[in-house]
Amino acid sequence: MNPLDLIFSTLAAFCQIYFVLLIIRVLLSWFPNVNWYDPPFSIVSQLTDPYLNIFRSFIPPLGGIDISPMLAILLLQFVGQLFSSFPSAVSTF
Repeated sequence: MNPLDLIFSTLAAFCQIYFVLLIIRVLLSWFPNVNWYDPPFSIVSQLTDPYLNIFRSFIPPLGGIDISPMLAILLLQFVGQLFSSFPSAVSTF
């Protein structure tokens, strides 16, 4: 495995791990009694909010429903697929 394959495989794995964190964040947001200042929840919040805030800045909530996580997850999955397919595309050249 060459270094470029390792870099893109690592980035693809990071995208998958971050995807799981985003899903956890979205699922926990459905529970109103979650205290985002408690240690297990604050870690998820601190890791995911900077990325989600990018999308929240230009996608306002519609009828009280925040749809920015859907776009954030779609973009993350797209980038993760690019990273995971890049090593095989480079090796064909």
